[in-house]
Amino acid sequence: MAVPEEQLATWAKQGSVTQSASTYQTVKAALEDPSAPFHNRTFDVFLQGSYGNDTNIYADSDVDIAIRLSSTVYADTSKLEGVELQRYKNDFSRADYQLTDFKADVLAWLRHKFGNSVDPGKKAIRIPANGSRRDADVLVCAQHLNYGTSREHYHDGIIFWTTDGVQIVNYPKQHLQNCTSMNQATYSRFKANVRVVKNLRNRMIHLGKLKDDIAPSYFLEGMLWNAPNQLYTGSYQTTFENYMSWLEAANHTDLTCANGIHWLLREGHPVCWRKEKFDTFRLAAIQYWKQPNH
Repeated sequence: MAVPEEQLATWAKQGSVTQSASTYQTVKAALEDPSAPFHNRTFDVFLQGSYGNDTNIYADSDVDIAIRLSSTVYADTSKLEGVELQRYKNDFSRADYQLTDFKADVLAWLRHKFGNSVDPGKKAIRIPANGSRRDADVLVCAQHLNYGTSREHYHDGIIFWTTDGVQIVNYPKQHLQNCTSMNQATYSRFKANVRVVKNLRNRMIHLGKLKDDIAPSYFLEGMLWNAPNQLYTGSYQTTFENYMSWLEAANHTDLTCANGIHWLLREGHPVCWRKEKFDTFRLAAIQYWKQPNH
């Protein structure tokens, strides 16, 4: 017996929009305040995560914001060779203001604006909720250019380091654009079905059928982004069965994250989903689908 269509339709609804929008504008205004110690640096502030991608559900409580330094640029030049590599080396100069300096300035400023309860966190700075303002995570990062075989061809992303020294390069703007394009191509069905599967995951966690670290929302979005557009039908029940059947037969090594750049399933990479966890989620979801009341 499948999960009832009525339940899936409820799960498909988007979570808080008004409070999240207000929280984003409040934090964005603080980051762009002319009095901030980093105001003379070149940076941009943008949404990422579930709210930024319109896939937030009612259980989502935080707003994910990135502030990206672009007056200091990091790069991967491993594919450049010969003249192209020499051109890069000739033009390269080390900046006197590094990402570590930027993060220290942003942290100090956010504590000045929102109080000492602001926490630097392992990846992002956490601004706790207050009144109608929701929790906010501010990721302090820098622009990262991943070059192809020439300097004219590159992926424009972000780079940051966790507090334990792990370097992470990612592409949140490409992720958002690709998910938006797929949502348009599926007549607004893609993001609704992402919200369905996120709520289904939360229900399984609540029932003790899945550990809470198995299926992060970012990877669930990537998982569904790989499924062909034609699988997203008018029925949530049919769509779930369509993409679960497709995933069972798919070549899992070819799946990519929704940014279209990173592989979705790889071992030992901080931006990839472990195959073991992907399989655990997929099998648990199918089992729950068959017996949702057990």
